[in-house]
Amino acid sequence: MTTSQLIPDQKPGAARRQGRPGIALTVIAACQLMVVLDATIVNIALPHIQEALAFSTTDLTWVVSAYTLTFGGLPLLGARAGDILGRRRVFMTGILLFTFASLLGGLAQEPWQLLAARALQGVGGAIASPTSLALITTTFPEGPERNRAFGVFAAVSAGGGAIGLLAGGMLTDWLDWRWVLFVNVPIGLLIAALAPQYINESERHPGRFDIAGALTSTLGMAALVYGFIRAAEEGWRDGLTLGSFAAAVVLLLAFVFIETRAKEPITPLRMFADRNRSGTYVIMLSLAAAMFGMFFYIVLFVQNVLGYSPIKAGLAFLPVTAAIAVGAGLSQRFLPVLGPKPFMVTGSALVVVGLTWQTFIKPDSSYLGGILGPMLVFGFGMGLNFVTATVTAVSGVAQHEAGAASGLLNAMQQVGGSLGLSILTTVFGSAGRDEAKKQLPKFLADGSPEQKAEFAKTHQLPAPWGHEVLAHGISTAFVPAAVMAGLGLLTAWLVIKVRKSDLEALAGTAGPGMG
Repeated sequence: MTTSQLIPDQKPGAARRQGRPGIALTVIAACQLMVVLDATIVNIALPHIQEALAFSTTDLTWVVSAYTLTFGGLPLLGARAGDILGRRRVFMTGILLFTFASLLGGLAQEPWQLLAARALQGVGGAIASPTSLALITTTFPEGPERNRAFGVFAAVSAGGGAIGLLAGGMLTDWLDWRWVLFVNVPIGLLIAALAPQYINESERHPGRFDIAGALTSTLGMAALVYGFIRAAEEGWRDGLTLGSFAAAVVLLLAFVFIETRAKEPITPLRMFADRNRSGTYVIMLSLAAAMFGMFFYIVLFVQNVLGYSPIKAGLAFLPVTAAIAVGAGLSQRFLPVLGPKPFMVTGSALVVVGLTWQTFIKPDSSYLGGILGPMLVFGFGMGLNFVTATVTAVSGVAQHEAGAASGLLNAMQQVGGSLGLSILTTVFGSAGRDEAKKQLPKFLADGSPEQKAEFAKTHQLPAPWGHEVLAHGISTAFVPAAVMAGLGLLTAWLVIKVRKSDLEALAGTAGPGMG
């Protein structure tokens, strides 16, 4: 069945060029790739950004956090807006806002201007990303055709981080750091122009915005993310850290209270009644927490210890993208036959193995001998999980609730990534300080006068002592990353359940499916 058969040409909001679902999927996937890779594309350019705009080291972390904070806190609102106002319309609004913010960020002359632009980018991404996933349910019928589309979408979501690292290295090396932001402008404008040509507008569902639910969920998530980021910078006893956690608890409890009583809730809590869908959200939260940390710290290792240039560091992550694509392809093909559990259990187990392997990183670890192997295992496991999670989260959900279901999945990924990176950074900082105390006497005994003079200015241990500190901090940070992935593995093993009706729905031979 083609898209043109699903939605007649004469229907208001129909795509101007019907019957081309491949192009529609390309537009949707391009949007997802753009907003996902922007979480990492600036990582490699951070030293250049710091020098150009005179960021302090502490403030520099907000170039990444400002984006993930708003992106992680607002997808539920974006998803609900798509359900009420029309997904294509909201999709285009998010893309244009993201594009405008990218232009502002590239033109920034002061640190606060770049941070404001990055936060605005996150808002645009939070509007566009969950709506783009929900558009797949509008464009493709449930069954193999939709599963293939989900496979492409999930592979792009999982591989976007690695692609962002490569793109960031190329743009920084060949042009300028500002182009990691400027590059979004022509792409975003092209997506916005193509969307009404090839993507059908979804049916609008009259209703009111659940403003109270949107505010409490968004502010609660933002407070939770900020609390961990603050803890990484100032410690767990900091008053603002504790206040953020307390606010998060109050706001999220208020959100649950409001949603149980709202006539038109932003997040229908009945979606959590399905054990497969609830388990999927937990798995996504856990694995995303590990994934963001893996990308961040391996980039740090290959540039600061192995001495890779930005573009070489980006190229080092290409095998991860390939492994993700292979895992995504296998799960997409066999998911209707085997159901979600085998892929979630196997994928989560491989992620745990890859992260545990990375706890053995040493200063003398080479790329081929100590980095590539665990990254390939990790990437393959993530590929198996991303497709399965994407399909399971929205399979069988009513059309008017698909946006909320996909928004929750995006929220779990972004919030999980933000929280995970902050937790890993706290562990990294503590372990690094302990190791620095051990290395300092060795440096004072063996360091050259020039090195000691530089240390007096920067308070940073030079190589090889500094490499010992960095490698120890990174290897220690991967311990909680493996624990987070282990939570996903336990959830996949104990919660996810394969049912005959699920397999029939995934194969397109039954109606209800999961839920």
